[in-house]
Amino acid sequence: MMNIAGAVIKKMIEYFDGDVERINHALKVYGFAKSIGELENLPEEKLSVLEVAAILHDIGIKLSEIKYGSAEAKYQELEGPPAAVELLQDLNLSQDFLDRVCFLIGNHHSYHRIDDLDFQILVEADFLVNIYEGGFDRGQVDKIKEKYFETATGMHYLERMYRK
Repeated sequence: MMNIAGAVIKKMIEYFDGDVERINHALKVYGFAKSIGELENLPEEKLSVLEVAAILHDIGIKLSEIKYGSAEAKYQELEGPPAAVELLQDLNLSQDFLDRVCFLIGNHHSYHRIDDLDFQILVEADFLVNIYEGGFDRGQVDKIKEKYFETATGMHYLERMYRK
């Protein structure tokens, strides 16, 4: 499958239009997700789904803030899939591809719903970025690792990045 990440990144940047913090967050999560996915030997189609979902995982935040005055996870998960479909509509993606991307975006904070390696990697990539951006302490990092990390690559990154 053709790599569509570049086109999706362009659309995400246009959508967030000057919100550098959100754009940078998405790009960092994408970078970690892509790297973990490759090193965990995710099949090409799943890797492509993961990349698109990682780029757009927080796409619902803009509408959440407009509609509900909140960036709460439940609102992001509600508003994210329709926003993603709109952004992806002209890329000729299969319905199965779109459905999986929307499932990942619509559940990326619902950790009890993790059902496959692509979802697991998205969660780990988001945590790798959120830990830094949120200034989490060592105790919080240890709890996150124990509760949410499963891939060897994700754990390696977490341990090497947050040793102190």
